[in-house]
Amino acid sequence: MKPLIATAVFAILMMFAALYAKDKKLISNFAAILLLVLVGLNVWELVDYSQTMRLAEADPYMFDRMLRVDNYALWFNVLMSSAVLVYTLIFRRHIEEVGKHVGEYYALHFFILCGIFLVSSYNNLLILFLGIEIMSIPQYVLAGSDKRNLKSSEASLKYFLMGAFSTGFLLMGIVLLYGAMGTFEISAFNFYKTGTLSVMGVLGILFTLVATGFKVSAAPMHFWTPDVYDGSPTPFTAFMASIVKVSLFLGLMRLFMEGFSTMDASWKVMVLGIITAITLLVGNITAVYQQSVKRMLAYSSIAQAGFMLFVVIGADIMAMKGMVIYAVAYTLATLGIFSVLIKLKDYTYDGFNGLAKKEPFMAFVAAVSLMSLAGIPLTAGFFAKWYVLASAIKQDGTFWLVIFALVMAAVSIYYYFKVIIAMYFKKGSPEITSSVGLLEKIMMAAVVLGIILWGIAPEMLLSWI
Repeated sequence: MKPLIATAVFAILMMFAALYAKDKKLISNFAAILLLVLVGLNVWELVDYSQTMRLAEADPYMFDRMLRVDNYALWFNVLMSSAVLVYTLIFRRHIEEVGKHVGEYYALHFFILCGIFLVSSYNNLLILFLGIEIMSIPQYVLAGSDKRNLKSSEASLKYFLMGAFSTGFLLMGIVLLYGAMGTFEISAFNFYKTGTLSVMGVLGILFTLVATGFKVSAAPMHFWTPDVYDGSPTPFTAFMASIVKVSLFLGLMRLFMEGFSTMDASWKVMVLGIITAITLLVGNITAVYQQSVKRMLAYSSIAQAGFMLFVVIGADIMAMKGMVIYAVAYTLATLGIFSVLIKLKDYTYDGFNGLAKKEPFMAFVAAVSLMSLAGIPLTAGFFAKWYVLASAIKQDGTFWLVIFALVMAAVSIYYYFKVIIAMYFKKGSPEITSSVGLLEKIMMAAVVLGIILWGIAPEMLLSWI
């Protein structure tokens, strides 16, 4: 609970800092220090829980069973808070360039982290709703924070309207599930408690699935994603496409693994299988035809959501391992490629022509990140895809879906490697908007090292957890 309370307090401190401090760099430094403290609090909470667990005194439930704080959730919080720290150290200069309200931007990031901590630890559907909304509302503001850009305002309005619409579906799903189950606790759900399948419960699942599908950009609820990601300021797009997305998937996996576990597995495979197949198809095929790399990454994030849906289909120990590996791999790779993209003036493929000759370090970071997103061996993305597919193939009737996913992964290699080919094999002199600072270079190198390290020895990360 210490990190959860701390995020809200730190968000308020950032608002006061924005009120009294006028130096943008000073505000960014203050935010980085607070994030470092937050990572320390998460580690402290994890160590404290581990010691209590060894003494056989650990009760995972808190606040009248509304929260379930276990080793998995605590480790995930450590990883996500660390990822936000890395994100801040890489993009701080660009966050300062978005507008004059830098302190408020960081405050909104802290509020999003507060929602992430709730989503990772909920045992009650009301906490899930609060967590998702605390994560979503600041994103609507961040998407429209560049007041000089009409596309940013358009992105914010589209995101808000579609988000409000999906919130209605989520609330309706929660109401129907409560009517069918008689409780908001997902650990107490039983869809066959009367001896027959609860129709109201099934409708509740469908409404909830539509709402959460919107949040994670699963097709056919994905239409907002390209315009919002393309129109939002690039540093905030990187944040939304990586840290926020994987956190929402953790909440979705917990919902299906614990709340909907009593449902017939074949029903889950059929419904989620169709959604996964459509998401993979739409994300990958549409990404092939994009001319802007930023927009291509938006459709790529939809395709990556399709792969992450496999952890929901699997919903077992292997899926939990896959969720951790995918969270780390996808977050690092997304931050890596966006850290290079934001330095370029031209976001088209031609804007990358000759980057390897002019800026070899930036080109290397981009190449490793893109190879990880494509799932090339010796990168973290390869084992991320292997774990999620291995968890899903254990379920009956998923063989066709796994084969289809592998075909779509092959398609993704085409549009990811278009950028690599442009950097290394085409002539050009890309215009760089700003140089890579020493701290940025260190953090980008750490991102690449993490991708390669966990691509070689993923079990090292899993053994800690």
